Formats: sequence, C-alpha cells, structure tokens
Amino acid sequence: MMAESLTYFLPATINRETLLTIFSALVAALAGYVISLFLTRLLRHLPVRSFLKDLIESARSPIHCLLPLIAMQTAWVSAPEGATLINGLRHINSVLIISVFTWMLLRAVGAIERYISLQNPVDISDNLRARKIQTQTKVLTRSLSVLVLILGIAGILTTFPPVRQFGASLLASAGLAGLVLGFAAKPVLGNLIAGIQIAITQPIRLDDVVIMENEWGRVEEITGTYVVVRIWDNRRLIVPLQWVIEHPFENWTRQTSSLLSAVFFWLDYSVPIEPLREEANRLCREVPEFWDGRVCVVQVTDCNETAMQVRVLGSAADSSRSWDLRCHLRENMLAYIRNNFPESLPTIRVELRQPETRTRDAVQ
Repeated sequence: MMAESLTYFLPATINRETLLTIFSALVAALAGYVISLFLTRLLRHLPVRSFLKDLIESARSPIHCLLPLIAMQTAWVSAPEGATLINGLRHINSVLIISVFTWMLLRAVGAIERYISLQNPVDISDNLRARKIQTQTKVLTRSLSVLVLILGIAGILTTFPPVRQFGASLLASAGLAGLVLGFAAKPVLGNLIAGIQIAITQPIRLDDVVIMENEWGRVEEITGTYVVVRIWDNRRLIVPLQWVIEHPFENWTRQTSSLLSAVFFWLDYSVPIEPLREEANRLCREVPEFWDGRVCVVQVTDCNETAMQVRVLGSAADSSRSWDLRCHLRENMLAYIRNNFPESLPTIRVELRQPETRTRDAVQ
C-alpha cells in the first residue's frame, strides 16, 4: 500500500509538458493572489456594517491563500494527460484547498462569536439576557467549530484512495471494530451533545454564581467539552459538560441575582426580640451598598430546653453583597447583644468541688 501511494505521487520522469504546466500554475497562483488582495481591500473600504467588516478581516488571510490555490487547481485540471507529477500535484492542491476552506470557515465562526459577544456585553448591572445569549453563542459556535473541523478532516481523508478503501473495509466488517470505536468516542460525543443541551436549556450561563462539588464560584468559561468555574479564592474548577447535565448543583443566579442573607444566633429565653428587630433594621439601613431594601426581619426559628434560635434575615442584590451583608449583621448584632443583653448569650455553668482529702484535712 505504501509503495502504491509513492508511485501515485512520484512518477519516474518529468517532461516538457509538466514544466509548462507548473509554470502556468505559478502564473495562475500569482494572478489569484493579486485578485485576492484587490478583493479584500475593496471589501474593507465598502460602507458595510461592522459585522461584515470583522468577517472580511477574519477571512482575509484564508482568502489570500484560497484564491491562488483555486487558480492553480485550474492549471492542474487543464494539464495534458502526458504531463508527469500532475496527479500528485493536483492531489496535494486539493488537500490544501480543503484545509484552507476549513480554516476560513473556522475564522468565520469565530467572527460571528466575537460580534454577538460585543453586541451583548455582560459588564452591566442587568446582564441576564446578555449572559443567556453569550452562553448559547459560545457553546453553539464551539460545537460548530468541532463539526467544521471534523468535516474538513473527513474531506481530506476521502481524497486518499488507500484510506478510502480502508474506511470502506472497516464499514463492511463493522462488528467489534465499530463497537470499540463507539466506546472510544462516547466521552467526546457525550460532551458534544451535552454542550448542545446546555446551549438550548441553559442550566448555567456565563458569570452565573454556582456551587459545584461543594465549591462556590462563578462560571468563567464554557468550552465544547468542559466548564471552568472560578472559585472565590481564584482557583479554577474544571467540570465536564456531561457532569453538568447528569448531576445536581446550585445556581444562585438562574432567574435573578438577588439573594437572602441569613444569620443565626442561639440566645437565652430572657432576651427581648423587639430591640433586636429595631437594631437589625438600623444596621440594614446604614449599609445601602449591601442591603437592597426588600427584606429585613428578625424571627425566632427554633428553640430547645436551654435556648432559642433567632434568625436575622436581610436581602441583597447579588451573592457578593449578600456575603458582606451577612458578615455586617453578624458582627454588629453580636456586639449589640453583648453590650445590652450580656446575660442572654450562651453560658456554661460549672460546679467546682474540693477533693475529699483536702476537706478531711481541713476538718482535722
């Protein structure tokens, strides 16, 4: 098979017709390159929208390669049958055309992703719609890029007769080889399908606040195979897309980013609730950068034989402000209770007894 392939590409002699064909192909390539330069410059100066300009700029380099290759292919196709080396050169040129065309499609997909991302920025206060669109765009364009790449590789492989025959024999035999191939491709295909599911149903979006594997963080990136979660201490948690579909997790910004901040205290039954309620309202009002003004309540949520559980509840616009509000309420409510009702804080009573020997010596 290897010998046949080498014979296919390298005939024994090079004749005059071959040299003329190569020269005409080089002239055609030069003409194609000049035409590509003229077209790209003309398109860049046309009064078109920014998306088309970005698309033209992204496809500029592939076009500069593609047009000369197409021009050369016309020379190879029109070459006389007696010219040697033409079959191999025509084959190589076909492979290059498919490769460059695949490159151009990938650049076009990237341009579409950039344009949609710029039109829907997430660095605004109300970015729910933008995060939805960006998540769909990123996942779908990554899946489309993988599909374009697979089609490009498949197109290149079909130009090789030995590989084409080998593929046909594999398809004919199928059986165990097909089963092994299916198991090997299962993770890749599973993540690809999971990516499409995430793009359509959107259980997570870019910049969502999530808890995965008991870690709190924000969705920083969604690729074609995994999700990157930036944890609060700047670590990165890498989660496969299929895991996101198959396992439960918490999403704190699924519909809205507002949250409730809860702080719990165990206090003695003697503490009055109304002063605590007034103090909690005062503490919420003094931090408008944390509290959004919706909820501020103090409630007794539990009790046992020794103490009662008091919950202070406040609302915040997002998870970061919710954490700051929770810390603010916890610190200042503890200080207020310690200064005004110190006997209400949990205490441990200990009874001390003297040793018997010491007591006996004291009696004597």
